[in-house]
This record gives sequence, C-alpha cells and structure tokens, in this order.
Amino acid sequence: MLIYPDIDPVIFSIGFLKIRWYGLMYLMGFFAALWLARIRCHQSWSPINRTQVDDLIFYAMIGVILGGRLGYVFFYGWQNLISDPFYIFKITQGGMSFHGGLIGVIAAIGLYGRKLGHRVWTMTDFVAPLVPLGLGFGRIGNFINGELWGKPTDVPWGFMVGGEVLHPSQLYEALLEGIVLFIILWVYSNKQRPYQSTSGMFLLCYGVFRFFIEFFRVPDAHLDYLAFGWVTMGQILTLPMIVLGVLFLMFSNDSAQPKQVA
Repeated sequence: MLIYPDIDPVIFSIGFLKIRWYGLMYLMGFFAALWLARIRCHQSWSPINRTQVDDLIFYAMIGVILGGRLGYVFFYGWQNLISDPFYIFKITQGGMSFHGGLIGVIAAIGLYGRKLGHRVWTMTDFVAPLVPLGLGFGRIGNFINGELWGKPTDVPWGFMVGGEVLHPSQLYEALLEGIVLFIILWVYSNKQRPYQSTSGMFLLCYGVFRFFIEFFRVPDAHLDYLAFGWVTMGQILTLPMIVLGVLFLMFSNDSAQPKQVA
C-alpha cells in the first residue's frame, strides 16, 4: 500500500492568478506534440512541411479545448446544462472529455487539412502518434488533482485515499494510453502505411486500453453504471472507436496516400 502525497493542485499564485499542475500538464502535452510533429514532418510521405507544423498544432489545441469541454458537458454533464445553460462556461466545474476532445481535434485538423488540399484521415494519420504523450500528461494531472480514482483494492501499489486503498486508475491510463500507445504508434508509423491505417491503429488500441481500464475506474457518481452493473459511459463511448479502428485497418488504402510536400 502507498500513501497518496496529497499534492496541492496549485503550483503557485500571483495575486488572483493561479498556476495549476493540470494546466501545466496540458501545456507539456502540446509542446510534446509540437516537438514530435517537427520530427515527423521530415518523413517523405508527410502531408505537411516544417513551416506548417505550428499552424497544425494551433488548430489541434483549439479542437482539444473546445471539443474536450463540449464533450464533457454533453456526455457527462448534460443534466447540469439543462438546469444551468451557462454551465458550459464554468470550466472549474466538471472537466474535459477525451472523446469530445478527439472529435474536436478531428474537426479542427480536418478543416486545416482541407485548406492544404488533404483529406481528413490523411491529417489524422499524421497527428495520431503525436497524441498519446499528451494523454499521459493529462492523466498525471488527474493524479496530482486527486481525481478519477479507481475502485477499492488490495494490490500493493494501491494508494490510501480517504481511508480506503484505491486503484491509481489515472496512472494505469498514463501508462497504457500514454507511454504504451505512443510506442506502438511511433514504431508502427515509422514507415509509410496505407491511408487510414495509423488512424485505425490509434482508435483500436486506445479503445481497447480504455475499455479495459474502465473496469478499475469508478464511474461518475451522477451517471453510475449504465447497464449490467458494470458498463460505464466511458466504455459505451469507446466501443465505436474499436469498431472504426478495425474497419479502418481492414479497408486501409495504399492508393490514397498524400502527395509529398516540399
């Protein structure tokens, strides 16, 4: 058993301005994506060049923030939205949704790709390996905030929190959805792959990892289990990702590769 260190979520304050660990984790995720994109854009099959990387990451940031918040409100907090239409702007209440952020990123980089003459999945094939490290940083932020704990357990790596020993499900996600998924996608995409296949690998692997980890997480209190006493909202939202991932890999197309960018 481990003792949770009860870390202050605020790193430091300057007057009314508070710098939080969670925000820092998001920032680190974006910088990691920028760094990896600058490496990845030199591949001969990259749909973007070095000068377009910054714009791509900017579009992705907007997609993550808007999609993540809208996704949380509509997937997990719609009851609050009904009672308070301004709930969507109360970012200190509730949080961000991965599935909403995913939709937001796809929409944003798809829009940017259209400006460049590329199809949406060409862009997601490029971006997919850039995402996992950001996911990992985000889950570390959840751990520092002391949120999204798992179920009670007797495993030796469980954390004592509020008188109970709990699964550190945030760290499970940081490991699988962050480090392991990054290694899989970075190695898989290190050579030219058929159109949609890298996107499909991301959807399939993330979906399987998240579905598995949900068995250790405690569902949102206001939603509880949605079916059979074990199905969570996270698992329901993840199933389409697994199905799409399999379909993308099955029907990936070598002939739809992007033109080389000078």
